[in-house]
Amino acid sequence: MSHDRKIKHLTDRRIIYRRFPIVDKPTNKYDWGDYYENGTFECYELFRSKAKITTYKSLKWHMLVIWYLNPQLSQDELENLFLFICDRSNNFVTFNISNQLLKTIIYEVSMHDLETPPKNKTRKIIFKDSCQLTTEQKLQIVGQIIGRKKISESEIYDAMLYTHDDGDKITVEKLANYLGCSTRTIYRNMGNELKKEKELLNQELCGIS
Repeated sequence: MSHDRKIKHLTDRRIIYRRFPIVDKPTNKYDWGDYYENGTFECYELFRSKAKITTYKSLKWHMLVIWYLNPQLSQDELENLFLFICDRSNNFVTFNISNQLLKTIIYEVSMHDLETPPKNKTRKIIFKDSCQLTTEQKLQIVGQIIGRKKISESEIYDAMLYTHDDGDKITVEKLANYLGCSTRTIYRNMGNELKKEKELLNQELCGIS
C-alpha cells in the first residue's frame, strides 16, 4: 500500500500544516524534544505520521487547522487546496467524498472564526522532527515520563500512530507493552472514538477501505 502523500503540493505553496506551541512553555527541554507537565493544546502537526485521513470528522478537523494556520489564503485558494487534499489519488484520504458534501464542509470551515483555535488533543511530549529516535525509544520515553497511572488518550493515540507507521497491527497488548502499563490501563483510557480509530488504522494497514 502506498503512503506517498503528495505533500510537495502544500510545501510548494508555503502552506503551514505544522506549528509548535507559541505561548505555552515546556516544563523541561531535552535533546529529543519538550515535555509539558500540564499538557499543551497548541501543537498542530498535520500529516506527521503515515496514517491517512479515515473519517469525515477527521477531514473537517484537518481543514479547520489548515485554515486556522493559513489565514492569508483567499477563498478560492482554500477551496482549491481542499479539493486537492480530498482527491483520493493524492493519498491524503482513504475514501471518496461527494462534491456536494465537500462543498458543505468547505463552507462550514470557511465560516469558522479564525480567532478561535480548532479543538485539539492535549500533548505532553513533543518530539523534534530532527530527533533520530526509533518508535520503541520514543514510546519508552513516553512511558517513563508520563508514568503508568497517568496514560491518557493522547499518549495512546500517539502509540497507535507509531505502531501503524512501523507497519504493525495495533493491539491493546502492544500498546500496553510500549507504554509500560497494563492492558487494563489502556482499556480504561481508550474511549469509543479511539477504539474506532484503532480499527480504521488497522483496516488501512490491510489495504481495506
